[in-house]
Amino acid sequence: MTILEQLRQDHTNMRCLLNILNKKVSKLRSGEHPNFGLLDEVIDYLRNYADAYHHPWENELFRHFEGRDADLDKVMHCCEAQHKEMLGAGSSLAESLDCILHDAVIPMDRFTDQLEQFVVQQSEHLDLEDHTLMPHMVRIATTVDWQALEQALSRPDDPLFGETQSTRYSQLYQQLLSGDNDC
Repeated sequence: MTILEQLRQDHTNMRCLLNILNKKVSKLRSGEHPNFGLLDEVIDYLRNYADAYHHPWENELFRHFEGRDADLDKVMHCCEAQHKEMLGAGSSLAESLDCILHDAVIPMDRFTDQLEQFVVQQSEHLDLEDHTLMPHMVRIATTVDWQALEQALSRPDDPLFGETQSTRYSQLYQQLLSGDNDC
């Protein structure tokens, strides 16, 4: 799988997980309590894979292409800034969820708003990368660029969608296997 194919696959996987979170928002809005353990696994995966591996990997791509095209530079800087914002939003959401899992009193409407904003922020970011950033990057990249990047960037094992699944995400993996996800 090429770097570009891997990025696209990661985005498809993240959209699937955001869809699960969006369903949890709907449940919360209707007064139901979703499986908070599953919710925790989704948030944990997005933070530990996307924030720790995927976004830094993209940032390395950005550095490789920086300075070649002013319009691309603007989009890349915007994406990098969003990566930082999403890191903070993910940490805050994880803290709120941890409080819920440990029976702390948190207004559920506040948590639901926070979760919904997280889903919107992540989705808008993926849209920017998929529809603006990547097509622009593909237009200016050469075969030599992709070859150099393939050699320079190591790929982490995906603990959920990779060849071996982490036991940390067992509920989430079972949910994905159930086919009840619109993925």
